[in-house]
Amino acid sequence: MKRGKLIALILAAGAVIAAAVIFDLPSLIMQGLDWISDLGWVGAIVYVLLYIALTVALIPGSIITLAGGFIFGLGYGTALVSLGSTVGASLAFLFGRFLFRNWVSRQMEGRPKFAAIDRAVAHEGWKIVFLTRLSPLFPFSLQNYAYGITGVRFLPYVLSSWIGMLPGTVMWVYFGSLAGNITEVAAGVSSDTIEQAGAAWLQTLINGLGLAATVAVTIFITRLARKALKKHMSSEDSPAGNDTDSQTDSRTHGESGEQP
Repeated sequence: MKRGKLIALILAAGAVIAAAVIFDLPSLIMQGLDWISDLGWVGAIVYVLLYIALTVALIPGSIITLAGGFIFGLGYGTALVSLGSTVGASLAFLFGRFLFRNWVSRQMEGRPKFAAIDRAVAHEGWKIVFLTRLSPLFPFSLQNYAYGITGVRFLPYVLSSWIGMLPGTVMWVYFGSLAGNITEVAAGVSSDTIEQAGAAWLQTLINGLGLAATVAVTIFITRLARKALKKHMSSEDSPAGNDTDSQTDSRTHGESGEQP
């Protein structure tokens, strides 16, 4: 990456952090959500645009996701959150790819083992994306940029992200729909509210699914990395040496055959 791009990225990140501290960003977001709730269908458009902007800016979307359920209900809220999170994740992926990918590629030129792993991840990328989207241990916002510097293709990334994020989206939007007011959304829907609605089973189910996905992606990535390294090491050992030996043998046989 060029030094100018790196400096620009650091300044941008610093500006976002400074704005969050100086302008009390969480409070501003809640005021915006309160305003959106009075806008009708126009509010739905503004809500999606806000979700996309927050995703690209690496700002956690738990509150705005809960607010989607509170303002729009389970059905519309799920659709709007899913649209905003997927578009935001796609834009962040593209930013990561165009800002960082060339730099990563240059680093891999001198590290063929890492290049082999990157190719393996690219080949099976949609599975890794899907599993990490299900797992709560992998930060959503950081994933978007991180996948941009891998060899994962864009369309499989988008589709896998959308499907993998959907169970969690439904859960958080539903919890938001249980809130009595916007203040409760800001504080996070209480466990008492969830239990009273008989929705504790949903939280247990999604948490169990996330745990299973975490274990699965850990095992899958480990096996993928070992396979890629094994293939790389075997390709290092065999082709060059075998080609040289075969060429030497053929020349030897040819020379001996030409002798009377």
